[in-house]
Amino acid sequence: MKIKIGIPKVDNKKHIKLLENGWNPLKEPKSVGRAILLSIPLMIFNAFITVGVIEIFSSISLKEFGIDPTSDSLSISINLVGIVSLFLLIVIHELLHLVFIPNFIESKKTFIGFTLFGGYVLTEEVMSRSRYLLITISPFVIISIFLPILFSLLGILTPAFKIIILVNAMASSVDILNLILLFVQVPKGAKLISNGSKTYWKEEINHQQ
Repeated sequence: MKIKIGIPKVDNKKHIKLLENGWNPLKEPKSVGRAILLSIPLMIFNAFITVGVIEIFSSISLKEFGIDPTSDSLSISINLVGIVSLFLLIVIHELLHLVFIPNFIESKKTFIGFTLFGGYVLTEEVMSRSRYLLITISPFVIISIFLPILFSLLGILTPAFKIIILVNAMASSVDILNLILLFVQVPKGAKLISNGSKTYWKEEINHQQ
């Protein structure tokens, strides 16, 4: 496992070699900014799912977040604890991606990276479609679905935790966009591999006709 700074670059020589070996490029946004823009509707969708989960086991209201619909003023306070909490959320979110990558500690093709947009985890190891889906969806499911249920049952689902859980849900929108792209383009039983920011897939021989 290695640490990188900045957006991972595509190796053009590797790109050509992958195409020659039958790998198909996944049709995906060409930049992080465009991916974020396309995922905005999914931010709202994710937030609705998480709010629905919280409502089943607890309650949630705008007043918990300092927003009073009956008032003409809006009060939002940002303190050091909140900033640290958001930083820890980013770290935990990316670690949840990381731990589902097989043999990630010893892998020389797995990276933790940091950019102006936040953090990311990237592996250039060959992965099964099911494993890739698990890596992609895990932070959203664990933090924004399972965690509010667990914290509610334990009686510790405070407004602060609700904010963190909701922020993670919205921040997972790009992950959900990638999940949709995988479901739509990649057949079951296929393998995937990354080359910097680009993803490729190929069907196994025993799945081809």
